[in-house]
Amino acid sequence: MKNYFLLPVLAATVLFSCKKDQMATNTDVSVKVDTLQGTISANTTLSADKNYFLKGKVYVKNNVTLTIPAGVTVLAQVNETAEAKSALIITQGSKININGTADKPVVFTSAAANKKQGDWGAIIVLGKAPTNVVTGHVEGLPSNADSQYGGTVANDNSGVINYLRVEYAGGINPPAEDEWIVDKAAGLCLASVGSGTQIDNVMVSHSNDDGFQFVGGTVNATHLIAYNNGDDDFDFDLGYQGNLQFLIGYRTQASSQALRANGFESYNDEVPTTNTPLTRPVVSNMTIIGPQGVETVKTNINQGVYMRKGTRLAVRNSLVAEYSQGAFMTCPRTRPVILANDGAEFRSNIVHSDIAERTFSYDNSTTIVPDPEMAVFETNTVNKNTQLNAVADFKIAGMYSAVPNLTLGDGSPALTGADFTGADFSAAFFVKTTYRGAIGTSNWAAASNWAKWQ
Repeated sequence: MKNYFLLPVLAATVLFSCKKDQMATNTDVSVKVDTLQGTISANTTLSADKNYFLKGKVYVKNNVTLTIPAGVTVLAQVNETAEAKSALIITQGSKININGTADKPVVFTSAAANKKQGDWGAIIVLGKAPTNVVTGHVEGLPSNADSQYGGTVANDNSGVINYLRVEYAGGINPPAEDEWIVDKAAGLCLASVGSGTQIDNVMVSHSNDDGFQFVGGTVNATHLIAYNNGDDDFDFDLGYQGNLQFLIGYRTQASSQALRANGFESYNDEVPTTNTPLTRPVVSNMTIIGPQGVETVKTNINQGVYMRKGTRLAVRNSLVAEYSQGAFMTCPRTRPVILANDGAEFRSNIVHSDIAERTFSYDNSTTIVPDPEMAVFETNTVNKNTQLNAVADFKIAGMYSAVPNLTLGDGSPALTGADFTGADFSAAFFVKTTYRGAIGTSNWAAASNWAKWQ
C-alpha cells in the first residue's frame, strides 16, 4: 500500500506554526505547499510547481524512486529534540533523483522564519556498497532495517543528485556529543553509496555537524561546496574509496559547535584496524580555506587536512590555507602509513598555515608537534608540495570578500603545476586541469541561484 501523504496547506502567508512544529512563512503566494511525511513506498515524482513541507522523518522504502524536479524547495519541520528532527532517508535499494539546474536548484532548508544550524536532520542515502564494518546503522536513527547500510555491491546505484543545496541541517547528533561516532547524520550523509550513483553540484551550508559525510562506499562526486558548517567540511570513514574533484571548503568564522572542525578529515575506523577496504579518498582540485585571522591554536578551527587512525589518502592539485593548527596533519596511527608511502600521498599541493612550523605535523592527542620528517616527506621531489609564506601569495583577490571569488589571478602559482600521472589520477573520471585548486579562471561557484554565500 502506498503510504505517502500530500496534505494541501490552505494558508499562503503563515502556513503552519506552533512551538514544536513550525513551518516558515511562504512569501510567494503563487506557490502551493504540500506535506511530505511517513513512508514513500511507490515510485513518486514531486510536482515542479509546488514546494514541500518535510514533516518528521520520511523514509523512501521498498526499492522505489523519489524524483524531485528542478526548482522545488523542501522546508524541513523544526523540532526541539534530536530524536524528533526531520530528515529524508533513502533506504537500501531505493533511489533519490534530484534533477536541479543551475538556475533552478532543489533546495532543502529549515522551515523556521529565523533559521539556524541544526534546525533539522539531514538527507541520508543508504546503499549496499562495501564498508570495513560489514554493515552498520546511522547514528541518530532507530537501529533497524531502515537505517542499515553496507554490503558487497560496489557499483550500487542510489540515484542521481544534481544541483542541490542543503541548509541548516545537522541537528540529529550534535558534533560535541561524541567525536568517535562516525556514522552521524551530517548535512548530506552518504553511507555505503555505490559508484552507480551520480552526484554533482551540491552545496551544504550552515550544518551543525559535518557538511558532507562519506561512510564507506565507492561513490564519486564533483563540484561540492561546504560553507560555514559546524564540524568538518568533508568527512570520510569506514572504508570509503571513491574519486572526488572540484571541492570547496570555506569558512568565515570559527565553529561554535565542534570539538574540532577540520576542512577535510578521514580515518579508517576507531581502533584503528587494517580492516579492508581501507579508507582512501582520491581527491584532486580541492580548495580549503579557513577563516582569516583565527590564529590562536586550540580554537574550534583546527587542521585544513587531518588524516587520522590508519587512513590512506591521495590528495593532489589542491590549495589549503588559514587553518591555525596546520595545513596537513596526521595522527600517530596514520603517520607511519604516510611515511612508508603505504598507498597514501599528499602531492603537488600548495599550502599556507597561520603558524608556519605547524604546516606539516602530527598530533599525539595532547599537543600539536611539528614533525621535520613529515615536512621532508611533503616537500620532496615526489610530493612537491609548496608552502607559501602569506595568503596573499595565492593571488586569489576575492578570497575574503563577502561573496568569495576563488578564481586565480595573474601570476598565481596555482595556475600551473597540476599532476595527473599514475593510475589513480589518470582515470577517465578526472578532468585534467593545468591549474591547482577547485577553480581556475572560470568561477563555477559564483553567487547564483544554486550557490548561496550567505
